[in-house]
Formats: sequence, structure tokens, C-alpha cells
Amino acid sequence: MSTLELHNISKAYNGVDVLGGVALRVDEGSRTAIVGPSGSGKTTLLRIIAGFEVPDRGQVVLQGKPLAGDGVWVPAHQRGIGFVPQDGALFPHFSVAGNIGFGLKGSKREKQHHIDKLMDMVALDRRLAKLWPHELSGGQQQRVALARALSQQPQLMLLDEPFSALDTGLRAATRKAVAELLAEARVASILVTHDQAEALSFADQVAVMRNGHLAQVGQPQELYLRPVDEPTAAFLGETLVLSAYLDQGWADCILGRIAVDDSQRSGHARIMLRPEQIQIGLTPHLSLRQAVVTSIDFAGFVSTLSLRMADSNETVEIKTISREGVCAGSIVSLKILGQAHIFAD
Repeated sequence: MSTLELHNISKAYNGVDVLGGVALRVDEGSRTAIVGPSGSGKTTLLRIIAGFEVPDRGQVVLQGKPLAGDGVWVPAHQRGIGFVPQDGALFPHFSVAGNIGFGLKGSKREKQHHIDKLMDMVALDRRLAKLWPHELSGGQQQRVALARALSQQPQLMLLDEPFSALDTGLRAATRKAVAELLAEARVASILVTHDQAEALSFADQVAVMRNGHLAQVGQPQELYLRPVDEPTAAFLGETLVLSAYLDQGWADCILGRIAVDDSQRSGHARIMLRPEQIQIGLTPHLSLRQAVVTSIDFAGFVSTLSLRMADSNETVEIKTISREGVCAGSIVSLKILGQAHIFAD
């Protein structure tokens, strides 16, 4: 069963198209990430879902009920949608308890019971209830914002880059905690981010947005391993793209003969390998492709090796895990794991 359906959503500002016919389905209790570069239209799409913007064309449907389109317009406060913005947007003149309890109905005792329950749900110490927002850490502020959004028992939760202001370690921990919380509460959610790693780790479904259109939608691993085109492949992570000649499930390229993921394709094509599919060996092996390391760009955990193939003098750059013993002049062997992906024509 779907929680949200978007049909042909379009939006323009001053004659410039920002969204062009976006269609998306979000299943009940699932986590979707909309990822794309700045200016791709992802935040505009989120604001249309929330009810902060009106689409020029198309329809927004929540649990079978039209919210926008075809003459229908349900205002944001009546949609049953929670929204957590990038900065949390806590009320500075309210305490933590005041922020979480904002909009709750019932007696003072009933409100306090709900606030305590929500603080437990988002793993906030109840002793923080009397503090002001400026007295909290960034991660604590985001949890308060999430608790406030959950207090309205939303059918859908929208997250607009809520982790971007957090330090790297705290960002990962907070993201994991939020994902687990939403899954436990069975609340469908949409995360908007420009961070591909964040999208891949958070979501059950990833939608890659480019120039106001969804370039590809699917499960994270599917998009990472089988992107629809080169820009999508590059946006989702490091990649090695090569020209090749295809024949009966194999590709001949600079790295030799490689298995590919479509045995029906033939002729010239572009293929893709992820860095983890290329295993660099220091011990020469007669059955493997040999290359000479001409230079190394060391960046800690990862290094970029410039290689000159031993049998052709062609050159290629490969990112790999840094390891001791590999230096300029080293002879290495290359082993390809799995299949290369063939881009569509």
C-alpha cells in the first residue's frame, strides 16, 4: 500500500522550469531519499509535498486522498505531514518540553505524559526538558525537532537535509538513530540530501534528481551497481568508465576481457566498474593483467593510482585502498571482481 503518490508534478518560477513531470511512489512505512546536486529541484519538490508551494501541474495524493491538483488544495497544517528542516527551526523562546509539546491538546498532565513518551522515543534524557534550544548540541536539537514533528502523529515525515550541520561522526549516528526510529514507528519518510552516501545508507528507495527530473528511482544497491547513465553513476560514487567492445557477455577494454551484466548487447559501448571491483596485487600473476604504477595521489584511506598497462602502454587512473609497498615504478596485477555494468545506448 502506498502512503504517497506524486503524478506529473511540474513547477516553474518566472518562466524557468524547476520541476518537469515528476512521478514518485512512497510505500507505507518505507524510507525514500531524494538526492541530487544543488538546484536540481529536490527541495522544491519537498515543499510541494508539504504544502508550502503549489504545483503548476500534477497531483499529490496521500493515502488515497488528493492534497493538490485538479482543483484540490489542502493547506499544510491539515495534511498530516511532519516536516523537519535543515536547522531544526526550534522556537528559541520555548524550552525543550515547550517545543515538543507545541500543538498538543489535552490537560497539562496528558501533555506531560506525551512529552515524556516522545523524549524517550527519540532517546533524549528527560532532564533536558527544561533547557533552552541554545543549550543543546546539534544532534540534540535535531532530536527535539523530530519529536515535535512526531507529536502530531504524521502519516508522512519529510526531512530536509536535517543532518548537514552536524559533525561527521555525530551525523552518521544521528542518521542511523532517526532511520531506526521511523522504521519502529512505521512512519513513511522522505529525506532530501545532496550527500549520496547519506541517501544510500538511509533509504529503502533512492530517487536521483537532475535538472528537475528523476533520472532513476530504485533500491540503493541497484542504483549504485546499475545506474541508468554516466552522470547518475558518477553522482552516486567513485567510478571507472571505459570504452569497450561487447561480444556474448564479455567486454574487451583497456583492462582486458571483462564479464558484463548483459549478454545480449554487442558492439561498441561504455562500461562501468566501481573501485571495489578492481583488486590490485603486488605479486605478478601470469593470468592477470599487468601494469606499472607511474604516480600515486595519496589521500589517506584511498589513493589514486596512475597506471600504464604493460602490454599496450595505455594509461588509466584507478582509485583503490591505500596500501604499503605500492609506489611509483611498482609492477602490479589487476583482478576484476564481478561484472562490469553496461550503460544504456
